[in-house]
Amino acid sequence: MVRVDLGTMPMYVATSADLIREITTTQARSFEKGRLYDRVQPLVGNGLATASGDTHRRHRRLIQPVFHHERISAYAEIMSDRARALSESLSHDQRIELLDVMGHFTIETLAATMFSADIGRSAVESVRRDLPVILRTMLVRAASPTFLDWLPIGPNRAFDRAAGTMRQVIDEVIATARQAQGGERTDLLSLLLEARTDEGEGLSDEEVRDELVTILFAGTETTASTLTWALHELAHAPQVEEEVLAEIDDVVGTGPVTIEHVSQLHTIRRVLDETIRLHGVTLLMRRTVEPVDLGGHSLPAGAEIAFSLYALHRDPALYPEPDRFDPDRWKPERHSDLPRHAYVPFGSGNRKCIGDAFSWTEATITLATLLSRWQLRPTGEHTTREAASAMAHPDRVPMRIVARDH
Repeated sequence: MVRVDLGTMPMYVATSADLIREITTTQARSFEKGRLYDRVQPLVGNGLATASGDTHRRHRRLIQPVFHHERISAYAEIMSDRARALSESLSHDQRIELLDVMGHFTIETLAATMFSADIGRSAVESVRRDLPVILRTMLVRAASPTFLDWLPIGPNRAFDRAAGTMRQVIDEVIATARQAQGGERTDLLSLLLEARTDEGEGLSDEEVRDELVTILFAGTETTASTLTWALHELAHAPQVEEEVLAEIDDVVGTGPVTIEHVSQLHTIRRVLDETIRLHGVTLLMRRTVEPVDLGGHSLPAGAEIAFSLYALHRDPALYPEPDRFDPDRWKPERHSDLPRHAYVPFGSGNRKCIGDAFSWTEATITLATLLSRWQLRPTGEHTTREAASAMAHPDRVPMRIVARDH
């Protein structure tokens, strides 16, 4: 445990796998979402990311069926269609900014599964324009005193404007969807509007909006960053890339990637595991709701606790050569001794990301689709570095497209 004073506010930072398990699982009921989530509440309202207690449990029960396996299977067809469209838009020797391309792709793909027809077009444009602004300012707001929020400085105005625009656009989309309800529809928005408990209780429009914004917030930047890093790492690891290509040829062949293929693409799964280990979530926070003993220290109610999955996943005590891209470390014979709670890319306990299977499916299908036809190579004009944000996303990744038959 490390204490860091942010002005007059002490923050306690947990730095070991065992302590993080205490916070997220063993003593989870003694914690609520902390300061980081308070600061993004103007954007996500009281959705799963920020809700606590009974509200969180109720919403999770209502939303969980939206991400059941049979629903993911239906979304997988859309993901595959979108990935093939992206692949067909590329050409040999084309230069691209990979992060921009993946960002556009994940937003469009999520929108295609979230909204029917084109009613979500304004939401897509808002996410593409406003979400990067929010992510850039989120960590700074979490570490700043609350009274600074009211100062009319550039970052505050940018955050408030972007958050307000996104919420207003989503409200308009929900109102349009309510009017169009009826028939058999399987998009995420329709399922949320129709979700009911056993007692017949559903979500209000405001609650639906908060959950939609939360899904947009969590389901675009994370997947885009992961796909970009995975292709970047493969471009610098030719032996691993050859294994991936051989697996795609063997499992998928020349047809489209389907949900049945996803569980068979073991090498791609290891590549994604290693990518997220290296370039994952930078900071999460909790707040004690009662006095807690943690790591031999007594913390009072109201104490802010921070922990970094990024740091945990690079702990040399858990991962030999922690900064090296080595997907083979995820082969069963090599990671059998790794404690289960030492790798938690989507969190753990009752706060584990509800959309993890959705994200894994999209990333696997996308990589297999693109790599079956193209290889991506650095242009040499820029050395890619990590940029601080909600995830350790790359700053720039200029790439050259090379056809496999070249």
